[in-house]
Amino acid sequence: MTSNSICLSIIGGGVMAEAILSRLLAQNVFAANTVLVSEPREERRQYLTQQYQVQATEDNQTAISASDVLLLAVKPQVFGSVISDIAPNANTTVISILAGITIAKLEKAFPHQPVIRVMPNTPATVGQGMTAIAAGTQAKAEHIQQAKSIFNAVGEVVEVSESSMDAVTGLSGSGPAFVALAIEALADGGVASGLPRAIALQLATQTVLGTATLVKETGKHPGVLKDQVTSPGGTTIAGVARLESAGFRSALIEAVKTATARSKELGQQ
Repeated sequence: MTSNSICLSIIGGGVMAEAILSRLLAQNVFAANTVLVSEPREERRQYLTQQYQVQATEDNQTAISASDVLLLAVKPQVFGSVISDIAPNANTTVISILAGITIAKLEKAFPHQPVIRVMPNTPATVGQGMTAIAAGTQAKAEHIQQAKSIFNAVGEVVEVSESSMDAVTGLSGSGPAFVALAIEALADGGVASGLPRAIALQLATQTVLGTATLVKETGKHPGVLKDQVTSPGGTTIAGVARLESAGFRSALIEAVKTATARSKELGQQ
């Protein structure tokens, strides 16, 4: 699906906004001359215009007035200040990637407009993102499909109820940091066991990538795949037992729960 006749405005020009923008342009979902980015930092505006040939402004009102689709991609802590200086545009579909900002808050800021709350993650940068979307009360099927077409460009998309969005934020939104820590720790373990740093990191990275691909493509439960590697009295079960004694699984569960709770806190600020 292409949207080259539709104008997209993005408020916020940070890492996630750029990741989405780059994929949308690369896959011809939007043409560069139909995209406007509102970003307060001059050096960042210059970079985005030079790198992607899009238009850039520091005026949020210009961005919303010029758009058919508005993507909110600022930090949730500045949501209030960002919307304080803009007037709603009834013809604009609002898509928000702000962690913790509820549909109710978005619809209050953009009354009588279709609003869709979205939670992507950083693997979107390489087209391997995981995005969850929840539709507001004014959003119709075509608005939901429009949001899906945008985020399909950066990976996979699932539609969920809004009540699940904080948990989505805690799992897939924050999860890349948890997985990156695991990769780093695996590599450190390899170094501690005598491997050169570069080889240890390569082994750790490909092991995580390969295992994730195996889970996805076979459809097998991770526990089944774990059991296939753990021979009786072997090296793997010894390592698994050590992870269990160190609380590895409990630590990951608590990390997701804590990140979920923080998402809820952000929505109440």
